[in-house]
Amino acid sequence: MSDIRIDAEFDSGNIEVLGVDGASARLAIQRDHMSEFAQWFHFRVSGAAGRELELNITGLSKSAYPGGWPGYDAVVSEDRQYWGRASSSYDKDANDGTLTIRYTPASDIAWFAYFAPYTMERHHDLVSESAASEGVDYKCLGTTLDGQSLDCLELGDGDKQVWLYARQHPGESMAEWWMEGALEVLTDPADPVAMGLRKQCRFHIVPNCNPDGSRRGHLRTNAVGTNLNREWDTPSADKSPEVLAIRNAMDASGVDFAMDVHGDEAIPVAFLAGFEGIPSWTDDQGERFYRYQRILARRTPDFQTELGYTKSSPGSANLSMSTNQLAERFGATAMTLEMPFKDNPKAPEPAQGWSPERSKLLARDCLAALLEWLGEEKA
Repeated sequence: MSDIRIDAEFDSGNIEVLGVDGASARLAIQRDHMSEFAQWFHFRVSGAAGRELELNITGLSKSAYPGGWPGYDAVVSEDRQYWGRASSSYDKDANDGTLTIRYTPASDIAWFAYFAPYTMERHHDLVSESAASEGVDYKCLGTTLDGQSLDCLELGDGDKQVWLYARQHPGESMAEWWMEGALEVLTDPADPVAMGLRKQCRFHIVPNCNPDGSRRGHLRTNAVGTNLNREWDTPSADKSPEVLAIRNAMDASGVDFAMDVHGDEAIPVAFLAGFEGIPSWTDDQGERFYRYQRILARRTPDFQTELGYTKSSPGSANLSMSTNQLAERFGATAMTLEMPFKDNPKAPEPAQGWSPERSKLLARDCLAALLEWLGEEKA
């Protein structure tokens, strides 16, 4: 029987084929350009109908986050609409760390990825459809190093300046699925949550902060290997024009509330990270963040507060990270939302694990929590 064929020469594709034998393959993840980061993969297998595939992704002990592989199942789709999970296992001792994916496709083409991809073509559809909605203004904040537009959507008539931005790390594609869910809510003229928020807030939404890394199939960096979420204190036109453009726009509007949307490779639940340790920290500012966190935890079982990142000690916050920079720079209630690549062990969904659908639903809960939070601010 002939060998399967594997390729990744498409938007957000990433894999290196080391060898193919029938329906088995040895593979490796390519590093981000001009960077050591490697974790995102996205490739296509053809000639596979009815054959049990064994796909071995090797060298993962040197990936960006080796702790993300145990307990992880790769995502797979045969129609690029529904993304399920393929049975996967990790052996840290095999070929310098190997993830073995096993799957038998019904059709002749199957797509595999680290998480359900959010391509630049889908991004353009999202921006165009949102910009055509009543009350939405489009702005191009700047141009990336690869010449792509940095898209921003604005809506709402209120005084509270709310910034929502995602995919500083392009391989965290659940972040733009979250954005799709948020924009579906906010552009719905009949949605009661949206009506309340549009009345009180002016939203500034950047669905994808890193178009270049997204198209190139990067995990964490832009076209020249820059981790954008370490650039917020001193962004530059030659290294991080994306952050420079967004921060300049924030300076022009001001920021009252900000959410930076991400994904975490190892922690299998959704959580928030705040801005503890900024030089200007006050308990009042911190309590505004903690209150939002409590509201969100009450609204959905897909969010929790037990697991998360270690809080910075007083005065030690890294101001090159956006959440810390915005809290310090504007006195904003700023936060980083992290979603999992794995399944939520307290609310498992074995067929899909954490999924585009759950990312979009969490966006709605985040917005409903914001409306409640604003109401308590006025009380």
